[in-house]
Amino acid sequence: MKIVTVLGARPQFVKAAVVSRAIAERGEGAIRELIVHTGQHYDRAMSEIFFDEMRIPQPDYNLEVQGGSHGAMTGRMLERVEEVLLRERPDAVLVYGDTNSTLAGALAAVKLHIPVAHVEAGLRSFNVRMPEEINRILTDRVSDWLFCPTDTAIANLGREGMPAESLRGRQQLLQVGDVMFDATLFYRRIATASDATRHLVEGIGGAFALATLHRAENTDDPVRLQAIIDALNAVAERLPIILPIHPRTRKKMAEFGLAADRLHCIEPVGYFDMLLLLDRCRMVLTDSGGLQKEAYFFAKPCITLRDQTEWVELVAQGGNRLAGADKGQILAALDHFLSAPIDASVPLYGAGDAGDKIVRALAE
Repeated sequence: MKIVTVLGARPQFVKAAVVSRAIAERGEGAIRELIVHTGQHYDRAMSEIFFDEMRIPQPDYNLEVQGGSHGAMTGRMLERVEEVLLRERPDAVLVYGDTNSTLAGALAAVKLHIPVAHVEAGLRSFNVRMPEEINRILTDRVSDWLFCPTDTAIANLGREGMPAESLRGRQQLLQVGDVMFDATLFYRRIATASDATRHLVEGIGGAFALATLHRAENTDDPVRLQAIIDALNAVAERLPIILPIHPRTRKKMAEFGLAADRLHCIEPVGYFDMLLLLDRCRMVLTDSGGLQKEAYFFAKPCITLRDQTEWVELVAQGGNRLAGADKGQILAALDHFLSAPIDASVPLYGAGDAGDKIVRALAE
């Protein structure tokens, strides 16, 4: 069986590492995987380091689609992924998450009548102004295998009338757990952080918060971005913050004349460095989807800098608070989590065998 995996953003590299390892463990010849990197995240800090340290097979194709509007980027990806699929004629195409690379890979495949497998299917924030939400909905609709990380995701798809008829038969909905939980369990045993990150943590010498900020809904809105930076500066007066700063965020802060003088702003870090930061931090502040879950994996409270989340079970469990771009809500969540530990004992995301379940379903 030949599978083409389409990916392009750093969270997808983490997820793909889990499934690629499970494919390799099945033995030579059972499944042959070809990796297509769209180029969506293209510099070393955002891409290459993940392939190196996580031992992901190097991409067979790098499409080098970089920059531009959502429509222009997705269109160029669609064209170039289609060329690869016409050349390789795979038995299935595997996509992850909710990026433009996800949608481009799924559309290119379905238009060529190639079955699509979607890892992290069924997630919904119910905010269609988010490009990620559109990507999720459309990818789920055209997929043959819908690999869901939670019962909530299964229920979301059920409300939307799935499983439905696909081009090649009935859609398969499978609750497999979360591949990012697999990754955390595996890599935290072998991860070695960089000297620079270890020295930074040691230099702070005590409790700190880990923050990330990259979503366009926050970075491209000067009012929201100003409010979040002001809030982070206020948090830093009580709890030091390490902020690996996304290139988009750095660019927009400069454009809007915003300063994060009280934060420890560093360049984007690799997965192993992020595992160290998660292990040592007191709490997380983020607008990332994946980092909300990873905070829970490390039993760290999370303040989410968004108005909605697709990981609703984290909010229900009490490990996550939605604060949006509201400084008052962010500081209130800080007070709450500084005084009350979270309960991360409930296994919300499976048993760490999602990769095996995905590969077994594809092989069958």
